Amino acid sequence: MTLKIGDLAPDFELPDQDGHLVRLLNLRGRQVIIYFYPKDDTPGCTTQACGFRDAYPMIADANAVVLGISPDDAKSHTKFRTKQNLPFTLLSDVDHSVAERYGVWGERSLYGRLFMGIVRSHFVVNAEGVLSDVQIKISPKDSVALALARVSGA
Repeated sequence: MTLKIGDLAPDFELPDQDGHLVRLLNLRGRQVIIYFYPKDDTPGCTTQACGFRDAYPMIADANAVVLGISPDDAKSHTKFRTKQNLPFTLLSDVDHSVAERYGVWGERSLYGRLFMGIVRSHFVVNAEGVLSDVQIKISPKDSVALALARVSGA
């Protein structure tokens, strides 16, 4: 199933970098940028995370929050979050069940080798829990700019 704008965002509950459970349903009333990325502390993922970090004041002004999701564990997220001074939550989807529900776990290629992994993407969820933006196979820089434009109404 492919998610599209206007669909209800699939609810989930995942542990954050501190081991606390975060549930999407509990964020109703705020806009939520959910971005899926392959791995902590890799070039593209760092570019995307730092882009959201730098845009965070404008995101917060739009009554929105950012949730970064990857298969990395809490220890990796804590190290990455500290190193890059990220002001938002990173969630661990180690069994990639949430990525699968969002349709972003799939075949990837790196240096000619095929493997299964996260397809870089983002989803913007409006205050009512409905998807207002769906971007799959997006570049790190474009992801930040498009998500910011959606939450700020630009």
